[in-house]
Amino acid sequence: MATKPGILTEWPWKPLGSYKHILLAPWAIHSIYSFVVSDKNERDYGYLLIFPFLLLRMLHDQIWISLSRYRTAKGNNRIVDKGIEFDQVDRERNWDDQILFNGLIFYIGHTFIPPSYSNLPFWRTDGVILTILLHTGPVEFLYYWFHRALHHHFLYSRYHSHHHSSIVTEPITSVIHPFAEHIVYFLLFAIPLATTVTLKNASIISFAGYISYIDFMNNMGHCNFEFIPKWIFSLFPPLKYIMYTPSFHSLHHTQFRTNYSLFMPFYDYIYGTMDKSSDSLYETSLERAEEESPDVVHLTHLTTPESIYHLRIGFASLASKPYTSAKWYLWLMWPFTCWSVFMSWIYGHTFVSERNTFDKLKLHTWVLPRYIVQYNLPWRREAISSLIEEAILEADKKGVKVMSLGLLNQGEELNRNGELYIERHPNLRIKLVDGSRLAAAFLINTIPKAGTQVLVRGNLTKVAHATASALCQRGIQVATLRKDDYEKLKLRIPGESQRNLVLSTSYDHKIWLVGDELTEKEQSRASKGTIFIPYTQIPPRKLRKDCFYHSTPAMIIPPSLDNMHSCENWLPRRVMSAWRVAGIVHALEGWNWNECGQTILTCDDIDKAWEGALRHGFIPLPPMLVA
Repeated sequence: MATKPGILTEWPWKPLGSYKHILLAPWAIHSIYSFVVSDKNERDYGYLLIFPFLLLRMLHDQIWISLSRYRTAKGNNRIVDKGIEFDQVDRERNWDDQILFNGLIFYIGHTFIPPSYSNLPFWRTDGVILTILLHTGPVEFLYYWFHRALHHHFLYSRYHSHHHSSIVTEPITSVIHPFAEHIVYFLLFAIPLATTVTLKNASIISFAGYISYIDFMNNMGHCNFEFIPKWIFSLFPPLKYIMYTPSFHSLHHTQFRTNYSLFMPFYDYIYGTMDKSSDSLYETSLERAEEESPDVVHLTHLTTPESIYHLRIGFASLASKPYTSAKWYLWLMWPFTCWSVFMSWIYGHTFVSERNTFDKLKLHTWVLPRYIVQYNLPWRREAISSLIEEAILEADKKGVKVMSLGLLNQGEELNRNGELYIERHPNLRIKLVDGSRLAAAFLINTIPKAGTQVLVRGNLTKVAHATASALCQRGIQVATLRKDDYEKLKLRIPGESQRNLVLSTSYDHKIWLVGDELTEKEQSRASKGTIFIPYTQIPPRKLRKDCFYHSTPAMIIPPSLDNMHSCENWLPRRVMSAWRVAGIVHALEGWNWNECGQTILTCDDIDKAWEGALRHGFIPLPPMLVA
């Protein structure tokens, strides 16, 4: 929002929320109906193609968003080193409003323009040339002066400051303006369109091509990485006056009073508003050709087929919210979802999805393109383990100090909590962290102080063993329902503390520590008000409305941890799983050992991890924050 919002700031359909797209439905249906019932020689292809073209524009924008986020996460050719936060994502959530606005105008204009004007041919050479000339002259000239006027304090505070709230730009930042600005922009860009329609030399290609050119240049100019090679300008030097670069426009968002031009910088040269550092920033950004080498890598993986959209490089609005069950509109995208599943099956390498910084540490999140269902297939485990091993070796080669294994990447049956890779490669410099110490510490410190008994249910993991052992040593009674679970836990509990481990036949315990194999039947037998606390990275299904479900072990991150604008799976904003935090703390503390394998964890180990996390500003996630 602008600092002093003026009239026509809000979009008129804002009250409709996500239902705003229904405004296009009558027009889209009518265009299809008109095309079907019309004679073959009278069919209006331009009218029919408006809606598919709008969808194509949205796809075009989304490709730029994903590409820009992927490239800035890798770090090469990045222009501005600062990160973005959730407030920018929320502010730019309505980037499709301008496409909806344009679509409504096209439909309404087609309705009121006589058929002799609106029934466009596919191609007219003279119309294409005239469109280019009108954009180069009147459109670029008028935009330059309008843009300078927007930077006058009166208009800037009421309108344009909303756009400039984003110092670090993303492709969709290009269309984040108040409604009033978009009205003026459309009038400017309509000059070539209206002129060619009036002169009857417009065509479907000239319309679609011109709008696609505007979208392409807008997206390119606002992505935060430089990719225009030098040889293009060396081959044709005048090009620097008729085509801007991402670094050129980035300076406008950091310096504000320079580089006002739309897409062609020659007006900034003419009127003396060219930023003096434009060339040097361009060259400096291009020289950052190498990928950034992180200090800490968190290796995670996809969960469900729809989870690809919830990644940072996916849909910004979904990535900025905790993952829940699939949204209704994602069902419409099943062809793309199936295609992504197929491609992830073929593509056998990790990819960078997120980059953060904290206390001079460079943090990356790498994603393994595999799904939970694949991890649960015994015949796929060896192949998945090989992919994890490959990622570890790649990280070690890049000089990564610590890698934390997220979700199912550190399963006991998969790789013995990461110990397999240490045995195979004893000379690894990178330290592997399975996060079990901090996860166990979170559980111990999450259990209500008044609790004197807990019931352990589910598949026993390293975290479950460590937690049960530490609780027994602290005088808290740990119960289990199965004889084999009782015997396994007893082996990990020292001396006299074993008396606090009991084999129970009752489900009446008020606090349950639960793992992956918790069944619906067992949940139904729990008493009212039972607290379920998961010790795994994947939360149980919430089946009881009369019970309480805690989050998986997780911590609120410090404010200084930068560039956080996506949620980690189902966790709230600015919250990380204990397994991910463990890797960061390991690097901050400079611990020179691997935290993985079947090593028995002591209370001292657990307390040391907990104190380290708190010392660096991480705060345990309170149960009341869990949605």
